[in-house]
Amino acid sequence: MRRWLLDILVCPIDKSRLELRVFDEHEDEIMEGVLICSLCKRLYPIIKGIPILLPDELRDKKVEEEFFTRWRDRVSI
Repeated sequence: MRRWLLDILVCPIDKSRLELRVFDEHEDEIMEGVLICSLCKRLYPIIKGIPILLPDELRDKKVEEEFFTRWRDRVSI
């Protein structure tokens, strides 16, 4: 994900701004990180450079569980 995307991405639930936390970055590409909704506090992972901005019922729990387990020391709100 490119940093400039943060200017146009919003929470799919309440349309609030998102805070970015970067865990792994290569040159100008954020490969791993998390987007945090400033209002509802939902977490949206960035996995392999792709922000996963889906409503709760459409999210892949297994993929996210692996992601949050791998980065558990870096994820807190």
